[in-house]
Amino acid sequence: MNAVIPPGAERILKTLTGAGYEAYLVGGCVRDLLRGVPPQDWDICTSALPEETGAAFKGRRIVETGLKHGTVTILDGEDAYEVTTYRSDGPYSDGRRPDQVRFVSELREDLSRRDFTMNAIAMDLNGTLYDPFGGEKDIRARRIRCVGEPVRRFREDGLRVMRGLRFGATLGYGLEEETARAIHTCRAMLDHVAAERIHTELCKLMTGEAAGRILREFPDVLWQFWPELEPLYTMEQRNPWHCWNGWEHTLHAVEAAPAELVLRLTMLLHDIGKPRCKSTDENGSDHFYGHPNVGAEMADHMLRKLKFENRIRQRVVTLIRYHDMDLPDEPRTVRRWLGRLGEEPFFQLLEVKRSDALAQNRDKAWEHLERWEAVRSLARTLTADGQCLCLKDLAVNGKDALAAGIPPGPEVGKALTALLERVLDGALPNQREALLNALREIQT
Repeated sequence: MNAVIPPGAERILKTLTGAGYEAYLVGGCVRDLLRGVPPQDWDICTSALPEETGAAFKGRRIVETGLKHGTVTILDGEDAYEVTTYRSDGPYSDGRRPDQVRFVSELREDLSRRDFTMNAIAMDLNGTLYDPFGGEKDIRARRIRCVGEPVRRFREDGLRVMRGLRFGATLGYGLEEETARAIHTCRAMLDHVAAERIHTELCKLMTGEAAGRILREFPDVLWQFWPELEPLYTMEQRNPWHCWNGWEHTLHAVEAAPAELVLRLTMLLHDIGKPRCKSTDENGSDHFYGHPNVGAEMADHMLRKLKFENRIRQRVVTLIRYHDMDLPDEPRTVRRWLGRLGEEPFFQLLEVKRSDALAQNRDKAWEHLERWEAVRSLARTLTADGQCLCLKDLAVNGKDALAAGIPPGPEVGKALTALLERVLDGALPNQREALLNALREIQT
């Protein structure tokens, strides 16, 4: 194959082979070359022991990043290349990392320890592939298949369960039958995986092109770390607004949302409070009063459990809290919510509402879709016009309030907030002189 190898990786391969060692590109970079997409990282495996690699690059910038596992990082300009000695892994007593590794001399033995066939392909400087487990064929078939016996692979390292789902979502590949069955069987291995590692894989999964399909096929995997999702799976929604049960509605909402992490997470969790709030009236119609607030509190706990950063957690919780609120397309209300939430969160909320509506009974939802588009158009006009939407937009500030005689402290904030309320209501123009006069009136 004709592969464009970056100069840095090429120099490393030539240095190692010139010193008498075997050296190959391996793993994800080879997979991506075969897929026809630019690799993000370039990993190299070699028959050289770590100290031999260091000697071959004497005088070059190297970092001994993982000598115990045979890895040396070679710095080439601004780029870093990980060079790892062929190895065989020992027992995985903690279900996450091998207790010990053994350096080996054969490439095949090194490839045999890897997770999926598409990641167990090596390529030399000439573009020749070494593919003992049929990874290239699986890539052509858009198939994810374990190297060797799947249950063993997943029991060695529980994170591979999430990696399999992540690859399925981001690459759009299907999981081979035995591999898929082993993921269901071994999902409890995630109990041995750090929350931060699950978090990383989940974020990639959720923004993948096939996220909805993967969630539909493997809901039990998510239940392993977020059991709060399981009640949605069997929760019926018998009312005119819904045509799917709770879980299928959730998946349609995820699929309708843009592939942005905050929006996809919001749609996954937006109805998480419904099972706890469900009631059925005398006519057999289901209601879910109060579910946005209950769901927001549950989502906050769930996102904290997986160590999500505050910015993302807080935004998702806010969007869930307000996802079901009424929002008429009239300037006064839209101005208030733009000011309350901020411009970016407000437009994200409209995306949440649109995605939610697209996952409902279409005959009933069209009127809402039309309204959200009208609100979006109005909000764009208001923001483009530079209208006053929050305190920082006021033509006066705290110094002006003090100069007008407002006492220092909380009274300044109260006075400015009162002005903002009148501006948002259209009762007062956002003009400096008019606002100063209003401040003087408040003082007197």
